[in-house]
Amino acid sequence: MYVDVVKRFGASKVLDVGSGTGTLASLLAELEISVLGLDPASASIDIAQSKVVSDFAEFIVAEAPDIADDPARHRGFDLATMTANVAQVFLDDDEWLATLRAIHSCLRPAGRLVFEARRPSDRAWIRWTKELTWRVVDVDGEGPVETWVQVTEVNGEYVSFDSPTIFHSDGERINSTSTLRFRTEDAVKGSLTDAGFGTIDVHDLPYAPGRGWLFIASA
Repeated sequence: MYVDVVKRFGASKVLDVGSGTGTLASLLAELEISVLGLDPASASIDIAQSKVVSDFAEFIVAEAPDIADDPARHRGFDLATMTANVAQVFLDDDEWLATLRAIHSCLRPAGRLVFEARRPSDRAWIRWTKELTWRVVDVDGEGPVETWVQVTEVNGEYVSFDSPTIFHSDGERINSTSTLRFRTEDAVKGSLTDAGFGTIDVHDLPYAPGRGWLFIASA
């Protein structure tokens, strides 16, 4: 989906905020599109750097505000992305607005920010149970890996959940707890306006119609 958006707008320089292990960056680099991936998790960046070896891809352990003060390197992006849950991990309004403002400052005039968010009305969290999300997948070099998601708390717009990972090869279990914020459409649009974005288009999320939005905001 994001690759199609990048192609649609003819972007040649992309900022991927919350790039994780480099999935999107890898696809863009293969198309010889320059991409800078940012993620605060050093382990994710390590994986991205090991699997995406390309002159078109760079990865930094950082968040958007960390690079906004470096005009020599981090300006003039045609497009910025926040894929999957990234836009919803910013729980505090000030942190969210600071991130949007930093992204805005990194875009060229008329550049675009593209990201997704779940509709609160869909109440996606009711499907986040072990019974509905449990799976075992074979991972190269690791063998069977077991995962699931289980909601632990719903507090207004904030939804917390556990997502354990169990490696069957040695029994190692990695526990992860996360919280996402389910903002309304108006709240998201308001924050984009406050951050300096102009035209804001909101579309149904292509891979989950009726369950999420795709926001496209112009700098």
